[in-house]
Amino acid sequence: MVEIITDKTTPELDAFVASHPKGHFMQTSLWAAQKPEWGWAAICRRDAEGRIAGSLSMLIRKVPKLPFSLVYCCRGPVCDPEDLDMIRDLLAGAKFLARRFHAYAIKIDPDIPVGESSATMARALKEAGFRLAGTGKNFEGAQPRFVFRLNIEGRSEEELLASFEQKTRYNIRLAQRKGVVVRETGLAGVADFSRLMVETGLRDNFTVRRAGYFENMLKNLGEHARLYMAYIPDGEGGEVPIAGTLAIHWGDKVWYLYGASSNEHRNYMPNYLLQWTMIKWALELGCRIYDFRGVSGDLDESNPLYGLYRFKRGFSGDFTEFMGEYDCVISPLIDRAVDMGRKVLRRRAAKSFRKQNS
Repeated sequence: MVEIITDKTTPELDAFVASHPKGHFMQTSLWAAQKPEWGWAAICRRDAEGRIAGSLSMLIRKVPKLPFSLVYCCRGPVCDPEDLDMIRDLLAGAKFLARRFHAYAIKIDPDIPVGESSATMARALKEAGFRLAGTGKNFEGAQPRFVFRLNIEGRSEEELLASFEQKTRYNIRLAQRKGVVVRETGLAGVADFSRLMVETGLRDNFTVRRAGYFENMLKNLGEHARLYMAYIPDGEGGEVPIAGTLAIHWGDKVWYLYGASSNEHRNYMPNYLLQWTMIKWALELGCRIYDFRGVSGDLDESNPLYGLYRFKRGFSGDFTEFMGEYDCVISPLIDRAVDMGRKVLRRRAAKSFRKQNS
């Protein structure tokens, strides 16, 4: 029997997500606090001893001025991916709540790689009326379909460093020789990080979030989030921030979420040292996985995103394809209208970002 999570059982839910191999920070109540423009709900199913055995958290986004909403089950569910009955129950619970929220669609993108129990999940989704939303190979979905994941379980720093490609090891040491210093800064580094994010967005042609978003993430995730900044001496007794990264830890994983770098001093290779620092943090925590997050699935060297793939590949992780984003469309007319409106707003946001920072 599916149970709706309440304020009283929310801590139990978060503890379960942290303990489960399929746990993901986006399936926690802490992540819901990072999305105040969305509502949040969660369900679970318990085992015979009364312990949570499976869960599914949902973000609910209301359509402005209309009595409809989108339900998004980001990187859920958290359960045994081979337990078909559990998955069926959780999806049925999601559809029940979707009716309560007048949802025009339910979106879900399970944290399950292709070939790793994905057939069982795909079967359950199909039975519940979900369909694969797209097969794009870049960043078309809400979450990246292709990532690099590094298995660090039981490995030492020396073993990991030796496993990296020769050029990656060289660039980590080059950054150190050039005097790059990486520090965890907390909130004190947000202004510099945000400025570098704008610089990176203009260079690589993507719209970036405001400084307040990163500040709130550090506050909402608390000890589970870290902002690292890379500095070099300015020659006058001070230092210059030249790159930064933001990472999140939950359960047995650390995810690299955001990265930014200056157009200058790129020859100092700060991004390599930042990644190595975050990997060492994951090791200190006893994690099983360090997740580099998204890359393109189009591995043609002519792809403008190939450089990102090459950079992350140098750390010798596993190129991983998730099973993808699935939609259960309840009201096709509203779904099409919202999709059109979303595309218009994205174009306007991109145009405004470039105008404000030109």
